[in-house]
Formats: sequence, structure tokens, C-alpha cells
Amino acid sequence: MFEFISERFASVFERFRKQQNLTADNIREGLKEVRRALLEADVAVEVVREFLQRVESKAIGQQLIAGVTPAQQIVQVVHDELIALMGEPDSELPWASAGPTVILLAGLQGSGKTTTAAKLAHLLQRQHQKRVLLVAADLQRPAAIEQLKTLGQQVGCPVFHREGLRPPELCAQAVAAARQGGQDVVILDTAGRLHVDEALMSEVAEVHARTQPHATLLVVDAMTGQDAVNSSKAFHQRLPLTGVIVTKLDGDARGGVIVSLRHVVGRPIKFVGVSEKLDGLQPFHPDRYARRILGMGDILTFVERAKQAVDDEQARRLEERIAKDKFDLSDFQEQLRAISRMGSLKDLLGLIPGLGAKFAQLPIDEKVFKRYSVIIDSMTKWERAHPELIDMSRRRRIAMGAGATTAEVQALLKHFEMMKKMMGKLGDVQELAKRLPPDGELTKERLANPQSFLPNPNRLLQKREDKEALRKYRAERKRKAKLRKQQRR
Repeated sequence: MFEFISERFASVFERFRKQQNLTADNIREGLKEVRRALLEADVAVEVVREFLQRVESKAIGQQLIAGVTPAQQIVQVVHDELIALMGEPDSELPWASAGPTVILLAGLQGSGKTTTAAKLAHLLQRQHQKRVLLVAADLQRPAAIEQLKTLGQQVGCPVFHREGLRPPELCAQAVAAARQGGQDVVILDTAGRLHVDEALMSEVAEVHARTQPHATLLVVDAMTGQDAVNSSKAFHQRLPLTGVIVTKLDGDARGGVIVSLRHVVGRPIKFVGVSEKLDGLQPFHPDRYARRILGMGDILTFVERAKQAVDDEQARRLEERIAKDKFDLSDFQEQLRAISRMGSLKDLLGLIPGLGAKFAQLPIDEKVFKRYSVIIDSMTKWERAHPELIDMSRRRRIAMGAGATTAEVQALLKHFEMMKKMMGKLGDVQELAKRLPPDGELTKERLANPQSFLPNPNRLLQKREDKEALRKYRAERKRKAKLRKQQRR
């Protein structure tokens, strides 16, 4: 979602790279482009004005640090001010000392409150081991109750609802039922409402008065841009908000909501929705999003997603197979599935420094992993273990079984070979690392014996034997094919 604003910041910083030093004139000239970029990204006008004043006051008159270019120095100033603008990370919820913790979700129609309620329940169950009760108090939208019941079954949470009750009474009875049932958390999914609808705003205020929630979270759609900031002000005037949840960050949003909300509402962004999946709710880290806005990537989030997608046992098993040069198509399929579990490929590339802007405009086919997985499923166990022996006749059969073309099968095999070569290099590096002394110091004996740092000769010999066996196998196939032709004649 930050490609739009990142590209504009990149053009501004490119201007500073051509400068020999920082002056008041070139700083103000560059900040004009920053102002334009922020306004085009739907950042609130008053936020842009204050942000630029703080950046200008810090940058003008600042002495260049030795070894640091003007562009690097201005990037650091903008980075620090972005983090200050979005506030400190605060994803903690106030837990009740006795009885259930009550969380009220409010927001505009279509902001994603019902889905967010299920995502939040899933997060609290997984990370905090809480017993959660979902409350279907959205009586305005058709099928909202059934939707929450379906989502509750998927995350394993009970859903409370009683017909014929107004939302304030329904929520009050739900809290009492949770207290009797021993639930730790109650999440109230209220109806979406416009901030100008006085009747519905009074209703949600009554729900708050009857239930006395420990946390009142406003659910905001990142796609609505500046309108989200304006509606947040109105909700904060009627409800004592304790935090904000921003949804649909995986959509075509420009990022201005993230930058503006904390300053305008005065409440922290607790969580952000990054996908439609039930595990797509994450704590908000201002420093990470500041780096992404400036095109600096977000390695920490990338690593966290990788750890969630691949368990330790699977990683250990893969490392052993790479070290033994046994990486095959079954392992390749597991890696494809792990990448798919990490989220959108375009989003993942955006987390890697320097790649987000370069790949922003490229048409990335997200379905290629699924097609490759189907092709591998069409292979026999022997073919997965020996992909180098898959000839044209086998490719045709595999393609027919997978509903693909022989060209797609060939592309899969080519990509596998490229990945296997990379894995082989990684295995050699790991083997070399194991040969180093534990303390990292090279002893005289090791320095006097360069052979100790070379790859295992037995492993190289095994590779030669495998190639020789492959050569003999192909020669035998040619001999048999030639013999069959002669017999047909």
C-alpha cells in the first residue's frame, strides 16, 4: 500500500543526493515536494503542516556529520519525525482484574468490524490464551449475525445473540453471561453507523454506558482516506476511544490514514489488518511502517512472517537435506506453500529494502505457486526425487495430469534447478562455517592446512558418481530405444 508515497519520497531524496550540503533554500525546496507527496497520500492538512515545520526546524542549520551525505541526513530527520508523528507502539489491551475484559468495536459501515472481531478473537486466543465470547450486536446489516456465527466457528469462539433485544440490552446480557460462563474476554460487534446519524450514535453511546468496556476501539477502513480521519474525530467526541484498528492495509490505500490518525484522534493505532485471512491482524509498529514509507523495507516483519509460516522442525529437516544434497521437488513444494502462507508476494517484496519500489509496477502472478504445486502433485514419487530424469514423454504425461502445458512443466523444472543451485551454495557455506573453530579464531594448524577449509571430498566424489550413473542411465535408454526401432523395422 505504500508504493505511492514511497515513490514520491524517493524522488525527493534523489534531489538531496545531488546537493553538497544542506542549506535553508534546498531544504525548503525539497520539503515542497514532501508536502505534495503527503497531501496526495491523503494525509490531513494540519498534520502535513506541523510535520513539515518540525522537519524544517531540525534540518535547517544542522551540521553535516562526517561520512554522511545530505540525503542520508535528511532521510534520518524525516524518519524520526514520522515515528514521532505516528506515536510509540502500543498494542497492549487493559485486562480486567476481575471478571471478563470487555472490548467494544465501533466504526462506519463497511469498515470491517465483524471480520475484525473474529480476527481479534483469534489473536487473543493464539497469543494470550484467552477464552473469548463474541457478541453479535449488529442488528442493522442483514446477515451480520450469521456472518459472525460462521467466523466464530472458524476461530473456535462461541457467539452470543438473543432475538428481540435492543443492542444495549443484548450487550449487557452478554457480559453477564460471560461472567457466569467464565470467559476472559467479551468482544462487542456493534452495527456500522454514520457519524452524522444521531439515533445510531446515541445507541452506541448507550451500549458503552451499559457495558462499561475496558477498551473502546474504533475500526477504520484505510481505503476511505481523509474521510476516515474526519469520521474518527466525530466518534471520539461521542465515545471515549482507547485505540484504533486500521483495516484493509493490503488494498489499494495510499497510507495517509496511518500517518494522520494518531495526531488527529490522539489515540494509538493498536492493530492493523493486513489480509483477509483470520490471522491477518497484527500489532502496529510505527518504526517499521516509517521505514516502509521511506522505502527502507521491514526485515523484522519479514522474519516474523517466515517464522509463522515455517516451524522449527521443518526448517531443521530442510537444512539437513540441503547439507546432504538431497533437496528435491517435494522440498521445493513445501517451500512454495510456506511462501504462500506468508502472504502476498508483492507485499513480501515490499518488506525487503530496495525491492518494494522496483517491483511495484510489475505484473506479479500470485497464482504461479499454486500451478507449480498442482504440477508437482501430478508427478510420481520417483519423479519428485529424480527431477533430472524427467524427459519429454514424462513432461507430456505430467502436463496432462495437471491440466498444464509442457512449457509450464519445463519452467517449473528450470526454477527448481536454480533454487537447488542456490541451496547447494548455502550448504557449502554452512559446511564451511561448521569447520571454523567455535571461538571464531583461526589456529596456526588450520592456517597451515588450507585443505581443511575445502568442501568434503567425499561429497564431491558422490556428485561425480551421481553424474556417472545418470550418464549410464541415459545411454541405456538410448540403446533400448534404438533396439525397439530396429525391431519395428
